[in-house]
Amino acid sequence: MQYVIEDIDAAELARRRAIYVPLTEAVRDLIDATIRTEVDDTVITQVRDEIAAATAKLRAEQIVGSYGLRKTPVGDSVSWGNVAVGLRNAIAPPIMVESSPDGLHWAELTLGAAYEGPTGLVHGGIGALILDHVLGATAKSVAPSFTGTLTLRYRRGTPLGTLRAEARVDRTEGRKVIVTGTLSDADGVTIEAEGIFIRPETS
Repeated sequence: MQYVIEDIDAAELARRRAIYVPLTEAVRDLIDATIRTEVDDTVITQVRDEIAAATAKLRAEQIVGSYGLRKTPVGDSVSWGNVAVGLRNAIAPPIMVESSPDGLHWAELTLGAAYEGPTGLVHGGIGALILDHVLGATAKSVAPSFTGTLTLRYRRGTPLGTLRAEARVDRTEGRKVIVTGTLSDADGVTIEAEGIFIRPETS
C-alpha cells in the first residue's frame, strides 16, 4: 500500500479538518435535499445554476485523479476521499469504528434517503460496504490485512435510520484473519457477515 506523505503538522491537519468537515456535511445535506425536494421547476433550475457555479469555484484548483492514501510525517492517516470514512467524501456515511478492551469493534451510524435500495430499506450493497469496513478494521487490530472474501447473510431488510455494526475476530489461520459481525437496527440483526482478511506476505 503506497501512501503520499503530506508534510503538515497537527495544527495544519486540524485547520483543514475544520474547513472540510462543514463543507462535506453541507454537500451531504444537499444530496438528501435533492432526493426529497418537491419545489417547483423554477426553483430547481435556479438551484441547479447555483450548484454549477459553486462546482466551478471548487474546480478552479484541484488534484489529478483520486484523493488516495495520505499520511503526515508522524503517521496520522488522511484517507479523506475514502467511500466509507472519508471526511471530504459526501457519499461516505461516514463510518467511525470504536473498540473495547474485550475485542469488540462497532460503529453506529444513521443512513437516510441517499442509501435507499428497496423502499424504506438500505441498499444491500451499502450493508456490504459497512460490514466490509467494520470487519476490516477489526482484522487490522490483529495485523494489516486486506479483504479476501466477505460472506453475507441477509436475514431481513435493513430499514433506513439508526444502525449498529459489530465485529469480533473469530480466529487466525496462518496469514488469514477470520472476522464475524452483524448489522442491526433497533429490532435486532438484519445482516450477518464473515470476512476472511489476508495479511500481506513479508519479504
